[in-house]
Amino acid sequence: MAGADDLGREVFTAKATPPCAVCHTLAAAGATGEVGPSLDELKPTRSQILEAVRSGVGVMPRYTGLLTEEQIRAVADFVHESTSGN
Repeated sequence: MAGADDLGREVFTAKATPPCAVCHTLAAAGATGEVGPSLDELKPTRSQILEAVRSGVGVMPRYTGLLTEEQIRAVADFVHESTSGN
């Protein structure tokens, strides 16, 4: 599972364009973005993350077509596990 965790972190910090870390705070990724909500505080569910990444929310772009489904699932798992303790 370390490989999936590494992929999720990589998508969050670098592979997504723009990277999630530019806008969001997430301690597990060393991210301190202030444009979007702090994911550490929001603690979104996996399904909320998947929906946001696939469809976009507010000024957040949709990443469908920009990231593979594997990358989308990996970043959702990484964020969820980092914020929920699961």
